[in-house]
Amino acid sequence: MNVVKFTRQIRSVQRSLPRHALMTLIWSLVVSSVDYCNPVLAGVSGQLLDRLRSVLNAAARLISARKSEHITPLLSELHWCRVPERIQFRLCVLAYRCLHDTAPSYLAEMHHRTTDVDGRCRLRSAATSTLLVPSTRRSSLGDRAFPVAASRAWNSLPADVRDAPSLLTFRRRLKTFLFHSSYG
Repeated sequence: MNVVKFTRQIRSVQRSLPRHALMTLIWSLVVSSVDYCNPVLAGVSGQLLDRLRSVLNAAARLISARKSEHITPLLSELHWCRVPERIQFRLCVLAYRCLHDTAPSYLAEMHHRTTDVDGRCRLRSAATSTLLVPSTRRSSLGDRAFPVAASRAWNSLPADVRDAPSLLTFRRRLKTFLFHSSYG
């Protein structure tokens, strides 16, 4: 899918749509394409993240901003997280699903709680809900692997977010935490 093409096509019909229809169209065609499989983008170069950021900014400008206006207040008003936080959101949701046995087993097998590892059960970290981060040989490639990236993203969350009782509650707390870290 060509997201830039969608943005240009939406721009051509932008004035003839009410705001709620325009927002629905942008969300379903542009933002969902940016979010699709974005956990694989963990650890990518800043250049690629800048390209995704520019697509999100263009989509936000279609809704209600002039080119001369700063984009950050509009993104905050729309409650859209920035691209790195969107990637972290998806990684953490997948990690939550892995820990609660709602993810595919091939993903769940990659994550190990600190309490489940022999020799670590007496440590202070055993009382937390952190994950063991696998060691890697190459930081450029190994740190981008799902078990490493998801474990690091999970461990960076506050305890009240990690210990959410349900997926819905977890997603709400996580979005709030990431939103405040983006714009707070």
